[in-house]
Amino acid sequence: MVNAAILILAGTESHSDSGRLLNGLEAAKEFAENDEDELELIFDGAATQWIEELEDENHDYHDLYQSVKDEAAVCDYCVGAFDVDDAVDDAGVVRIDENEGHPSVRSLVDDDYEIITF
Repeated sequence: MVNAAILILAGTESHSDSGRLLNGLEAAKEFAENDEDELELIFDGAATQWIEELEDENHDYHDLYQSVKDEAAVCDYCVGAFDVDDAVDDAGVVRIDENEGHPSVRSLVDDDYEIITF
């Protein structure tokens, strides 16, 4: 059994950001497909902007995102900072605010999660 926390931090502005998103989603899918693994998938910082794009059925990564969406959460503070409140609410993605509005990386480490960032 593996505990993995995948933090997607990549924004939406460049080709390399799209590559980091794709790699993060692919890694998340690999863990999600193994019933013995525990997965936390967190969109943090500028990555919160991806939710609206990934919800679009015409997006290249929509199906991949849908395969791991049930595991996804977003940083509550960053949702507001990047003005994507409505998109996140419409998508029904869980907001995390354990550490002054942000996800608690320390809690994940304390729970023996391997932290992987993209």
